[in-house]
Amino acid sequence: MKVWFAVSEAAPFAKTGGLADVAGSLPKALRKHGIDIRVVMPKYSQIPQQYINKMSFIGYTYVNLTWRREYYGIFTLEHEGVPFYFIDNERYFNRDWYYGQVDDGERFTFFCKSVLEVLPVIGFRPYIIHCNDWQTGLVSVLLDAHYRYYRNKGFYQYIHTVMTIHNLKYQGIFPKEMMDEIIGLGWEYFHPDGVEFYNCINFLKAGIAYSAKVTTVSRTYAEEIKTGFYGENLDGILRKRSRDLCGILNGIDYGENDPLTPNIYVPFSVNSIEDKQKNKVLLQKEAGLDVNPETPLIGIISRLVAQKGLDLIDRMIAELLEMDLQLIVLGAGEKRYEDMFLWAQGAFRGKMSANMRYDHVLAQRIYSGCDMFLMPSLFEPCGLGQLYAMRYGTVPIVRETGGLKDTVIPYNEYTGEGTGFTFANYNAHEMKDAVIRAMRVYKDKEKWRGIVTNCMQQDFSWERSAREYGNLYNQVCGITVTK
Repeated sequence: MKVWFAVSEAAPFAKTGGLADVAGSLPKALRKHGIDIRVVMPKYSQIPQQYINKMSFIGYTYVNLTWRREYYGIFTLEHEGVPFYFIDNERYFNRDWYYGQVDDGERFTFFCKSVLEVLPVIGFRPYIIHCNDWQTGLVSVLLDAHYRYYRNKGFYQYIHTVMTIHNLKYQGIFPKEMMDEIIGLGWEYFHPDGVEFYNCINFLKAGIAYSAKVTTVSRTYAEEIKTGFYGENLDGILRKRSRDLCGILNGIDYGENDPLTPNIYVPFSVNSIEDKQKNKVLLQKEAGLDVNPETPLIGIISRLVAQKGLDLIDRMIAELLEMDLQLIVLGAGEKRYEDMFLWAQGAFRGKMSANMRYDHVLAQRIYSGCDMFLMPSLFEPCGLGQLYAMRYGTVPIVRETGGLKDTVIPYNEYTGEGTGFTFANYNAHEMKDAVIRAMRVYKDKEKWRGIVTNCMQQDFSWERSAREYGNLYNQVCGITVTK
């Protein structure tokens, strides 16, 4: 089995969110299953120099963007046993940031064409091209339109595509004039079952419409996105493709996220849970909180955007902090949410710590030192925060949506089963009630140790996900793609 994994970011080279974590971890797990998977991504100027220095230049070629030919160089590097290939073009990838540029449509059209053009140059003929999110969405339709039957004497004929939706909200919507001016795609593809979207072109929809299989990152999210509320105006085509749509839950890298890591204050394990309290006290000191090991400490690590349920926290933050608890927040994003947490820090000194930045070491210390972890998301395709939290024995409090519903088992006080506290509706009072339930159980040390143990015994490694993707690839290879 040969797989070409096309992605716009991958850890540790470039990262803005969970997509990079998936691209950095899933291929490692798949290679352990004997799959020859190779990753291709842009060679951004932000890639750390330590990796740039290790890259090897293996050649170059050109891509046609309708009105001009664009050069790109091909660099490669093996990282943790996985071959990575980097598409180099200064015009498109030497930018201040990865996304949000005025010419993103042109930039990622170039990347999608490069993903296909580079294969015969490097001598790799995959069975599957695995595309991820809108930045690679054009690969499937371009393969169908220009490559499968028309290029390199059948080199592309038996290549199939899989499209993974990591977050349906981000779709890559651009003016339809790009069909002629940039992409060079025939207008026969511009229709409601193709790339057309409210008289524009939609890159993610192109991937959904023309891939052999479509996946997303949890089973519940795969069902949710077929409804109007979660479907982001693509629920119609997702319902049409429902037979080819499935959810495969993300995993986390257990090597990099380990309560025995030296990054935390006091390493511990499921057999030494009492040492978790030492991490809590040291975190309280570092974060400027009142030091009291008996006070419940709730953590939030998040992009500060509306998707993450921060409107519920905004409605309840004063009422929460008037209770006998402490709150520590790590993240950055919209100014209104940053201002909310900074206000709370000033208004509730010693009870609130607002850290408006990204900090990998502090994140691990929060996961290991907190008692609870709050994720009241409006929607959550998979969610990684709750998985990291459980790995460190921090009990999640989540809304029942997407991957949060699939991974957090509501705690049952009578049987002792469960790994967290949940609420169903997007309602601030329901969120507060879930926090109160968690605090009530927290007072019973024996029950609390039981739920912490339940969390730490969960297995959310990539092993299970890799098996499911391997099975999916085998299914796809049994599909005959017709024009």
